[in-house]
Amino acid sequence: MQLLVTGASGYIGSRLAPRLRDLGHHVVALARDPDKLAARGWSRGDVVRGDVLAPDTLTAALEGVDIAYYLVHSMTTSGGDFAALDREGAANFATAAARAGVRRVIYLGGLGAEGDRLSHHLESRQETGEILRSGPVPVTELRAAIIVGSGSASFEIVRDLARRLPVMVCPRWVRSRCEPIAVDDVLAYLTGVLAAPETVGQTLEIGGGEVLTYADLMRATAAAMGRKVWILTVPLLTPRLSAYWLNLVTSVPMSLARPLVEGLRNDVVCQDTRIRDWIPLSLTPFRAAVSRALRLDLQGEAESRWTDATTTAASEPWTETLPLLSDLRTVQSPHPARDVFARVRRLGGTNGWYCANSLWSLRGVLDRLVGGVGMRRGRRDPEALAVGDPVDFWRVERYEEGRFLGLRAEMRLPGAARLTFLVTSSGTGSGSVLRQTAEFHPSGLWGRLYWWSLAPLHTMIFGGMARAIALGQG
Repeated sequence: MQLLVTGASGYIGSRLAPRLRDLGHHVVALARDPDKLAARGWSRGDVVRGDVLAPDTLTAALEGVDIAYYLVHSMTTSGGDFAALDREGAANFATAAARAGVRRVIYLGGLGAEGDRLSHHLESRQETGEILRSGPVPVTELRAAIIVGSGSASFEIVRDLARRLPVMVCPRWVRSRCEPIAVDDVLAYLTGVLAAPETVGQTLEIGGGEVLTYADLMRATAAAMGRKVWILTVPLLTPRLSAYWLNLVTSVPMSLARPLVEGLRNDVVCQDTRIRDWIPLSLTPFRAAVSRALRLDLQGEAESRWTDATTTAASEPWTETLPLLSDLRTVQSPHPARDVFARVRRLGGTNGWYCANSLWSLRGVLDRLVGGVGMRRGRRDPEALAVGDPVDFWRVERYEEGRFLGLRAEMRLPGAARLTFLVTSSGTGSGSVLRQTAEFHPSGLWGRLYWWSLAPLHTMIFGGMARAIALGQG
């Protein structure tokens, strides 16, 4: 069959696509940025530029498609009303799928009993499924709770808490019950429904078969790391305060932490287990899934991570006609271009920024305090880079090995920012030239005040960084 995967660069989508190919299907991806998927090994002929929020782009993507996977979720990409964006995207997709004659839509949603005062996040996930079902195309909706796997946002919250806090003062939600499921089992169900006609038009609940409290999850995860945690429950911590705490302690930013925390007040346990009869799996025990996730994290071999999702601000086209403020640094280097670019390629993460690393860290902390991504997410690999990779609070927008690196800011800013590095041979001897440019599109007067108030720091940080890269210092 010809299958379309939306959200193909996301945590689940990037793992699902190769498994579908292994089953012999032709897989096409819908992507706002085809270069991002091309950098991850996708053939450009199998990627269609499009966005579920731009309905005119969906016609070409759905042409000839038999079954479409809907894995779009705006919570990871937007600091605004993600539920409104998800409603709009689902309505556009349902209409386009009907017009294209798609035979089925497969959607991964959130587990939770309907009418159980669901959190905004879980309510939005189920509302998305309802909107997809409002069209004539049959929908198979799979509902899951916490997905346990290396790189999962929910799992990283549990892992970071268990790793960093031997004593936790927690709100009542740690007593809520959930039924976690290993990411490999989620993928097995997503592929298995293709050959299970009973699942067409059904809303099905998927879980790992073990019902645990969130306190149990943290204790078991700590035990897998050879640690022990003490959990004290108090009635005073609100979801908002808990989200602020998670934002500061874990790698997950406020835009993800708050909706996830609010969802923890709900019990998320499978009541309908029909799928286990239709697609029999040997479900992965929770502790085995945790051990595997921790091992892959330690080895740096996670197939995907929540950080793969690009924020909406960083995915919008860079408009050259907008007001632009810039800082240009050109430095002659005695070193070959390949050596200078190798230092550019290693920017961020544990390698640092070659100059004023404490100030970079402070900027990351300030970004976390206002709900931004901060610097804790680091980078995918200390050496390799590709389009779409996160680099602290930047995202790789353009990459040409040995020559050019373009980073787009995902931190909270009163405007849009970009940082680019161009390395060329000097033309004389074995030296090279580094051209480093920081660009900023200010948003109104506040944006201009932000830029000019930081001008002295820019002189020190950007100037020092360019010299350190070009001259091999730091």
